This record gives sequence, structure tokens and C-alpha cells, in this order.
Amino acid sequence: MPPAGRRLLSLWLPTLATDRLGAVTRPRVSVAAAHGSLTVIAVNRPAGALGLTPGMGLADARAMLPTLDAVDADPAGEAATLAALADWCGRYTPIVALDGADGLLLDITGAGHLFGGECRLIDDMTQHLARLGYGSRAAIAHTPAAAWALVHYAGEANAIAPSGNEAVALLARLPVAALRLAPEVVLGLRDLGLHRIGALFDLPRAPLAARFGALTVQRLDALLGRHVEPVVPHHGTPTHRIRLTFPEPISRAEDIAAAARRLLEALAVRLAKEQLGVRRLDYALYRTDGQVAHARIGTVQPVREPRHLLRLLAEPLAAIDPGLGIETGIMAALETMPLAPRQLAMDHASPDGAPGAADDGDLGLLLDRLGQRLGSRNVWRQTARASHIPERAVRPVAPLEVSDRTGWPPDRARPLRLLARPESIQAMALLPDHPPVQFLWQGRAHRVLRVQGPERIAPEWWLDERPAATATRDYFILEDSAGQRFWVYREGLYPPPTGTIPRWYLHGFFA
Repeated sequence: MPPAGRRLLSLWLPTLATDRLGAVTRPRVSVAAAHGSLTVIAVNRPAGALGLTPGMGLADARAMLPTLDAVDADPAGEAATLAALADWCGRYTPIVALDGADGLLLDITGAGHLFGGECRLIDDMTQHLARLGYGSRAAIAHTPAAAWALVHYAGEANAIAPSGNEAVALLARLPVAALRLAPEVVLGLRDLGLHRIGALFDLPRAPLAARFGALTVQRLDALLGRHVEPVVPHHGTPTHRIRLTFPEPISRAEDIAAAARRLLEALAVRLAKEQLGVRRLDYALYRTDGQVAHARIGTVQPVREPRHLLRLLAEPLAAIDPGLGIETGIMAALETMPLAPRQLAMDHASPDGAPGAADDGDLGLLLDRLGQRLGSRNVWRQTARASHIPERAVRPVAPLEVSDRTGWPPDRARPLRLLARPESIQAMALLPDHPPVQFLWQGRAHRVLRVQGPERIAPEWWLDERPAATATRDYFILEDSAGQRFWVYREGLYPPPTGTIPRWYLHGFFA
């Protein structure tokens, strides 16, 4: 008996390879090289109506129809088109998985009533695809294997498997090839007179697996729901999702923003009930031409204030191309985190006087706006890391990330600006072990008036992976005649090996 409640939709696009090239009324086939000759991979509907089928040689097809239009197969292009259609199917459900090279699998559990029932959902999907130029068939069942079997072997019409024993009876009439078995296994079953799936239901599992392989039993159990097949979404599944279908396609920026505001307000109510806030948000706009436009934002901390989220969406929405119109908008929270209510000051109120609204001066809200404008990767802060090597003593972290208690040594002077890589300088010293009295950097000479140091920093020998520069360094703070202060170091222990000249480097600048 199939599991109750779960509903899967298998969408088959048998002419995807030719449909993606544009709608034509003349016969067209997609071909690829196989065994030293060109073989037909896919045919469009006009070609199929004339008797051309996938698997036949191009020479045979041309013999039947000399004016046949043949194009080279493009697996990468077909995969990209299928991925785009998977994104488009997000208007029906957030759980859409790729199923082979020409199919999709949708988990529509609980979504049928949004479209007036499963029958109308299938009609809406196939009719939309037909307007976009794609031939398709769909079937709904309680398991992925059953939905795939019905869409490929139940006939030309779309199929919907009922629940209970009626579904089992419908699946029993399908040929054994509907189990997605290897051709040699299908032939072996047919040789024994097992032509229909129903003939396998009452057979002992152990002899069936010994004769035709464990995969045969597994596929049979998957068909009936005894073996659960996971549905892996092509895109991440959002935690919360609000959908809005427009009576007429919209294209004005004001209407798109108004729809976003309405969706955000509904989403905020739902999140507030669960005491959650948004970290990553996606506003998907489904155009009439089959394209999907996305406006995505992220926040440094959980937020559910609609006005703040709408401000963050303003810039990506300005770049949206509505095309010939947008017919559906979906606001999805891709990532959420707990956000409990917090007590604000008595005089804290929003511009409209409503207490408890988001504070525009809050650091987190400011960081969100900076991250949206500059890019989230460009907004960060530095924190200390336990290392003696200066370039390893800091690390970038998220602006509001709670760092450990590691701090910089308070008794050691460190420059305000540290170069990403130390730069070589030419230094002149009175004695080899003395600090320089003058150095040349970037073609300019600096005469040293004051010196502080040295401070010796040895390599971190206790680490398994030490930095590339592992020589001992003697650091000096040098002040030149113009009042500039530099942080320089001499690399290597003194005295240096015979015939070696000490090397000096500039590493930072003091205020």
C-alpha cells in the first residue's frame, strides 16, 4: 500500500532537446555521434508524427524524409534548460528535483488545493509549458517511482493515481519496463512470461533478487512505497514561503514593490508566531515568458521588520527586468534563526509612532544596508588570533560575530596599518647588527632620526603548518626626518651566514 498523504508529480519533457531550440512546424531531430555514425537522440512532434523515433540512424531518417532538419545534440545546453525549468517549477512547490536528462520530480504534498486540485495543477503546468514551446506530460502518485512509471507508460494523457488499492491496481497493469530496469533484465522477465508489474507482486523476494538482482526488488518496493526514495531539491528548500498570484501580469516598479511589501508583511506575521527572523531572503518573480527573476538579500543578524527588509530589497528590485509581465511572486525565507521579542526603551518608537519597530540606528540594520550596497563580503571586522607572526595575528570575521577572548599584547607596539606582504627595502646601518640610519623605499630615501627596538619574533616551530616565512625577525620602529614612523625588520639571526647580506623589510606604518 503506498504511503498516505505524500504526493509526487513526475514531469516528462520528451522533446526538450528540440523544443529548447525554438518552436518550428517542420520536422527536426537532434543527433549525436555513436558507433561511428550519427544517431537520432530526440525528435520534435512533427518528426515523430512522420514515424521518426530516437535511436534510429540519421541516414535512415534522411531516407524517410530528405528535407529533415538535423541539429547537433547539446547536453550542456539541455541541462541548463532543464535547470531553468526546475527554477520555473518553483511556482508550484519549493521541492523540485532533476529526474534524468529530460524530467523533473516535484513534491506537491499539500499544494494541490492552491490550484483547485491536482487535475487543475497538472493542466496549469502543461498549458503554461505548451505556451512556452515545450511538449510535456505529467503524472501524480504517492511515490517517485510510481509517478515516473505512470508518466512514461500509462499512455498519452496525464495520469493521476488515486490512493489505496486503486493505485496498486493501476500500477499492476503497467509493463515491467516501467520499473526502470536494465534492458537485459526486462527481456529476462518477459522470457518467463512476466510482462506486467502486477505479476511480480506475489513472487517471493529472495528468488526474484537472486535471479534478476537486488535492484529489481528495490525498484518494486520503491514503486509500492515499501522503500522510501528521497527527493533532493535542485535548489535549497526555504523554511517559510509566501505566494501571491496576480489577476493580471504586472510590470511597473511600484506594483512589484507593493507586492513585495504585502508578502513581507505576511511573512513577518508567520515568523513572529514562531519567534524567528530572516537571515537570507529570496523574492522570486515569475514572468509570462517563462523566465524567473530573483531579488536576494542577506542580513548579519535575524530580522523580520518588513520596512527594513523592503529597504534592502530596493536595490536588487531596481535591477529586475519584468519582461512582458510578472504573473506570480513568491517570497521565501531561505535561512532563519531564532529571534525572541526584546524590550525597547519607553521613548523608542518608529516614525509613525508605533512602539517596538526596528531601530534604524541599530548597528545590525546599518550593517545590513552597507552589506547590500557594498556586498556582504566587503563588510567585516578584524579580530585577534593567537599568533606571534604579525600577518597571522589577525583574522577577518563577520561584523557581529562573537570572537574569543584572544587579544593583542597590550605592552607591544603595533602599527596602525599593516602591509598585506612585507616590502623589501635597502637599508644602510653603521654596523651590521645596528638598526639602519637610512633606508630606501619605492625610490625615496628616508633618513632615520629615532629608533625603538629591537623586538625579536621567532617562527612558530610548534605548528604543523608554519607560514612560508619562518625566519627569525628583529623588528624596529623607525622615525624619519619628516616625522613618519615605520615598522621594519631584519630577517634572520645575527651574525648571518658567511657571504650573506642581511635583508630588511618594511611591514607597517604608525600614526
